[in-house]
Amino acid sequence: MGRFDGATVLITGAAGGLGSSAAKGFASEGARLVLSDIDEKALADLAGMLPSETAILAGNVADEKLSGDLVGLAIEKFGRLDIAVNNAGIVQSFVRLPQVPSDEARRVLEIDLLGVFYAMKHQIPQMERQFKTSGKGGAIVNIASAAGLSGAPKLSVYAAAKHGVVGLTRSAAVEYASKGLRINAICPAHTRTAMVDSFVRVSGAPEAEALAELTRGVPMRRVAEVEEVVTAILFAADPANSFMTGHALAVDGGVGAI
Repeated sequence: MGRFDGATVLITGAAGGLGSSAAKGFASEGARLVLSDIDEKALADLAGMLPSETAILAGNVADEKLSGDLVGLAIEKFGRLDIAVNNAGIVQSFVRLPQVPSDEARRVLEIDLLGVFYAMKHQIPQMERQFKTSGKGGAIVNIASAAGLSGAPKLSVYAAAKHGVVGLTRSAAVEYASKGLRINAICPAHTRTAMVDSFVRVSGAPEAEALAELTRGVPMRRVAEVEEVVTAILFAADPANSFMTGHALAVDGGVGAI
């Protein structure tokens, strides 16, 4: 028997490294899935390999309509929404603040911050209604970043967006703590996903050298593996973890301890 048997789990950014691994993790523990990503083909490919009932809807989280449609899809297909993992996001160019193009800054904020706002705006009322009628609460897990807990040189706009995600998480957690919802954020440091691969390519340095530069301030001296971050996501969503809300959980190899 899995931790998430019968639960309906919504995941955005599901076709990426972190999202797809989270989808597999929830599916392996009995969840039914509602998945979204901007890459329609990759989303369909992922759904085809999962061992669980899965509904998909491609789109851009910067479009608020998608968030409403995803909640509607969960209700249409499975009758409820129990867990939401708001994971979709992008990163900015690795440059100092004045060099960030304004249109790029706007896009990062629209996807990384407003995308989470739109998602929660539509997920929370549905979960609150369910709690009122059945007494069964829901859980929202927002994927922030270690850059949302401290300064991040050459990632200023990304850090601002992720600080905003932590702020949304904590504020909404307090608003709905007595209404059956737990809302937490996961704050990973650099993780072995396409974002890190892109940094290595752009650096032009050998992989080992580029990763050493990227993790210079990490006490563990390495990037996180995707599975390590997914473990934290499942922990935050676990219904047995019923007294944790409003928390920004750092998965950062010790960065926050410095």
